Amino acid sequence: QLQAFGGGLVQVGGSLRLSCAASGQAFNTYGMGWFRQAPGKEREFVACIRESGGRTYPSDSVKGRFIISRDNAKNTVYLQMNSLKPEDTAVYFCAAGRPILSIGGRREGYLYWGQGTQVTVSS
Repeated sequence: QLQAFGGGLVQVGGSLRLSCAASGQAFNTYGMGWFRQAPGKEREFVACIRESGGRTYPSDSVKGRFIISRDNAKNTVYLQMNSLKPEDTAVYFCAAGRPILSIGGRREGYLYWGQGTQVTVSS
């Protein structure tokens, strides 16, 4: 089970950090991803991280602004979002799947999903 939190309202150029807490004992065997879905749009890939946390894969739209990380001792994955833009407004979802090298940014490759947390960037 995954639970995402940390969303909220932020001004353009601001920062937020999302967290996703996982239950269970096999967290470090799953790659973790973040996706987002804006109103009227499809859910899109944001970033993912390998099971060990040693390598990350951000999408082009967030590269250089968002950082995905994980703490396997705490069963938690994070998304640090900097230099936020209005187009970053969406519901953000965390997801778990394996192996990450095979699924990458493919939604259908992820087995477990969190409930989503709203991020709103105001101008």
